[in-house]
Amino acid sequence: MDVLTGNAGVFASGFFVTFQIVLLAAVGALVLGTLVAAMRISPLPPLRWLGTAYVTVVRNTPLTIVFFMTAFGLPEIGVDAGFLRIPLLDSLFTRLGTDVPYFRFAIVALTVYTAAFVCEALRAGVNAVQPGQSEAGRSLGLTFTQNLRLIVLPQAGRATVVPLGSVIIAMIKNSALAGAFGVAGDLFQTSDELTSAQGLPAIPVFIGVAAGYLILTVPLGLLLDRIERSQAVTR
Repeated sequence: MDVLTGNAGVFASGFFVTFQIVLLAAVGALVLGTLVAAMRISPLPPLRWLGTAYVTVVRNTPLTIVFFMTAFGLPEIGVDAGFLRIPLLDSLFTRLGTDVPYFRFAIVALTVYTAAFVCEALRAGVNAVQPGQSEAGRSLGLTFTQNLRLIVLPQAGRATVVPLGSVIIAMIKNSALAGAFGVAGDLFQTSDELTSAQGLPAIPVFIGVAAGYLILTVPLGLLLDRIERSQAVTR
């Protein structure tokens, strides 16, 4: 307990950095995954092929490889993920604007990887919508985009809340890889600093790190259970 209480500030700092990573990556994955899902169900064959290729390649590639390609491949072609230095956003998340880009690389890697799973969760929800719903939209003269935005996605959202929540929980746990690729200050990097640099015993340090991830995942899991039970009652 002395290790945990004596280094509470260090653990809190690592938790905050990890929280920023997973929050930004979750938003990015939901946006990118929605776009890829729209491509997967598009009436245009090239878009369907492109969406299918993205999901097939990314879902079957280990996340470690995605991190390697992002953290070491992007700098080789002169990309530092500077597009994430969004005005106002980088003032809220100051690490987005730093000259050390590994924080941004971690967000890109998690976003690209998780978006493939978000896409499939959304596509499953879309497939659960009765075909007559979209046919009715087309009969009213709605375009594909309008049909998707106004009719299909709102109905699919109900069926995809729990699967999407599970995807986000998995992403939170996957974010532990960020520390191994140079993201200073996150929970995983904190454990390495305390055990290697300061020589503290590993078990209590990793208990503290695990507690940080549990704080992020357990409430979300409980919320998903509640949503699932409420959906079962209303059916």
